[in-house]
Amino acid sequence: MTPLPKCSAPAERALKAAYIDTLEQLATYTKQEIAALHGVGPSVLRILETALHEQGLRFTDNEIHS
Repeated sequence: MTPLPKCSAPAERALKAAYIDTLEQLATYTKQEIAALHGVGPSVLRILETALHEQGLRFTDNEIHS
């Protein structure tokens, strides 16, 4: 299991409150679901999306475009 990247304190609290501790857990959510969490803004979403991509993961609503 891959830990989440360092984010702002409010975002970390929101993710912890949603029981999301790893990138693998994060990848089971849509980007909209994560964006709806209090404390998760556009910059945090970019950090999370980059971390997912680096591990070969993505939000459930992302499609692979070739």
